Amino acid sequence: MIVVTTENIAGYKIKEVKGTAFGLTVRARGLGKDIMASFKGLIGGEIAQYTELLEDARKAAIDRMIKNAHAMGADGIVMVRYDSAEIGRNMSEIVAYGTAVTLEKAT
Repeated sequence: MIVVTTENIAGYKIKEVKGTAFGLTVRARGLGKDIMASFKGLIGGEIAQYTELLEDARKAAIDRMIKNAHAMGADGIVMVRYDSAEIGRNMSEIVAYGTAVTLEKAT
């Protein structure tokens, strides 16, 4: 599966547009991570606990988007984007979405 943020893929031609592919995950911060992040917030700097949480969530969203595109019969996804939102006090929603396509080598 070729996954890109661009409209086109170098060396390939889009043969068919299958539709929107997406992957969604909702992650909650644990109490321990919240406490450690609060201490880190007092002194400043990167809060590695939240960075790790969001990286894992993005990877899960991408994996689910690819699975969704495969189910549609696609072999590529173009115009990939991410979106995120906070749900409640300690949960984050991450969605990855793009256009599922079938590709052929350009001649």
